[in-house]
Amino acid sequence: MTSFTQRLTNGQYQQEWFGNVKGDILSGIVVALALIPEAIAFSIIAGVDPKIGLYASFSIACIIAIVGGRPGMISAATAATAVLMITLVKDHGLQYLLATTVLAGIIQVSAGLLKLGYVMRFVSRSVMTGFVNALAILIFMAQLPELMPSNLSSMWLTYAMVAGGLAIIYLFPYITKAIPSPLVCIIVLTSLAVYFGLDVRSVGDMGELPDTLPVFLIPDIPLTLETLWIILPYAIAVAAVGLLESLMTETIVDELTDTTSDKNQECIGQGIANFCTGWIGGMAGCAMIGQSIINVKSGGRGRLSTFSAGLLLLILIVFIGDFVKQIPMPALVAIMIMVSIGTFSWSSIKNLKEHPRASSIVMLATVFTVLYTHNLAIGVFVGVLLSGIFFAWKISKIFRITSKASKKGKERTYLVEGQLFFASVEDFNASFDFKEALDKVTIDVSNAHIWDISSVTALDMVVLKFRREGAEVDLIGMNRASETLVDKLGVHNEPGALERLLGH
Repeated sequence: MTSFTQRLTNGQYQQEWFGNVKGDILSGIVVALALIPEAIAFSIIAGVDPKIGLYASFSIACIIAIVGGRPGMISAATAATAVLMITLVKDHGLQYLLATTVLAGIIQVSAGLLKLGYVMRFVSRSVMTGFVNALAILIFMAQLPELMPSNLSSMWLTYAMVAGGLAIIYLFPYITKAIPSPLVCIIVLTSLAVYFGLDVRSVGDMGELPDTLPVFLIPDIPLTLETLWIILPYAIAVAAVGLLESLMTETIVDELTDTTSDKNQECIGQGIANFCTGWIGGMAGCAMIGQSIINVKSGGRGRLSTFSAGLLLLILIVFIGDFVKQIPMPALVAIMIMVSIGTFSWSSIKNLKEHPRASSIVMLATVFTVLYTHNLAIGVFVGVLLSGIFFAWKISKIFRITSKASKKGKERTYLVEGQLFFASVEDFNASFDFKEALDKVTIDVSNAHIWDISSVTALDMVVLKFRREGAEVDLIGMNRASETLVDKLGVHNEPGALERLLGH
C-alpha cells in the first residue's frame, strides 16, 4: 500500500485529483444535491440549526479531499455522529458541540498517528456484510416518512414521481452513460414539479438554507477542566464512531473500485477535517457510505469528486438556494432507494444456507443489532465480538493430546498438538492421568503453540501435579515464542508453586 507521502512524491496524488475530471465533477454535482436534505435532516437530529450541518458537510468534504486516504469517498455530516450529540446540545448548547467537534478531531488525528487504522483487519467478512445490509435497510427506512405525506393526493403523486425517478435512474444509462442518471433524475423531476406546480414536498420544506459564507469563530465556552470533562466523553464517542464508519466505508469503496487506500491517513484526514470544521460553526462528521456509493456509481473516482461535492454544496445553498429549494424530495428519495438497493448484499440471503453457520449468525447479529440500536458502531462491535468467540471456539477444537507408554509401563510420553490457549485449557487438563504410577513423564509440545497466561498456568499445574505424585517431568519441543512466554510466566520450577496455584 502506497503511503500518503509517497503518493505526493511519485505523482500518484496529482493523478488522484486530475485523472477523471469530467466524471468527478458530474458525480460531484449529484452528490452535492443529495447532501442537502441529509445535512439538514442530521442537523435536526442533533437539535441545531440546518446551517450547522450544511457548513459541516461543505467543510469536511473539501478538507478530506485534500488530506484523506481514500480518493472518491464522500465525508460530511452524518446521522451516526449526530445522534451522539443530542444530549450534549440539549444540556449545554451549540458552543459545546463545536468544542466537542474540535476535540474529536484531535483524538482522530492521534489515532491515525498511532496507526490504529490497522484494526480493520480484525473485522471479518461476515461483519462487513452485516454492516452493509443494515445500512442499506436504514437508508431505505429513512425514506419512509417522505413516502407518507399527510394528504392522499400528494401520496399518490409522490409514489408516481419516485417510480418515475427510479425508471430514469435505471433506464437512462441504456441511452448514454456520459451524464449520471441520478443527475438526470433530479433535473427532469424538478422541471416537471416547477412547470406543473405539483404539490409535493421540496428541499425548501426541510428547513431554511443559509445565505452567507461560514466565518471563523472560537467556541464560546469556559476554558476549564470542568468543560473538558463535559465534552471529553462525547468527543471520544464521536471520534470512535466516526472512524469506525469511515474505515468500514473505505473498505467497501476499495472493493467497489478495486483499489487500495491508506487507512491510517484516513484517520488523520478525518481528524483534520473535524478539527477545522469546529472552528467555522460546523458539527462533526465522517464518511458516508450512501453518498460514497452514489459518487462511485455516478462515475466519481478521484479527490476532485469529493472536493467538487463540498464546494458545489456551498455554492448551491448560498448563491442559488432559491433554485435548490424547488428540488422535489421524491427525486432525492428515488436516488436514496437506488443506493439502498445497490448497497444491500443480495447474495448474502442465498449464502445463509451455503456459508458456515457461525458466519451467518455473525452477519445476522450485526444486522439486527444495528436495526435495534440504530447505532452502526454497536452492531459492528457485537459482530466482531461474536466473530472472535466463534474463532476461538473453532481453534480450540483443533487440538488433541495423545500418549504412549514405555514397554515397562513406568514412563509415558504425551504429545500435544494444536493451539494451547484459554479456550483449549480445559481439554488440555482433562487429557492427563495423574493417578497412574509413573517414574517419568515427557510432555512433547513440538507440534503445539503456547499463547497466553491461561495456557502457561495449565502447563504449570500439570507439571506440578505429576511431580507431586513422584514422577520426573520433562517438557520438550517448545518453539522459541512459547519458550519465551513460559520462561517469563511459568512457576513450575519455583518452591511452593503448587500451593500458590491451588490458592493455599
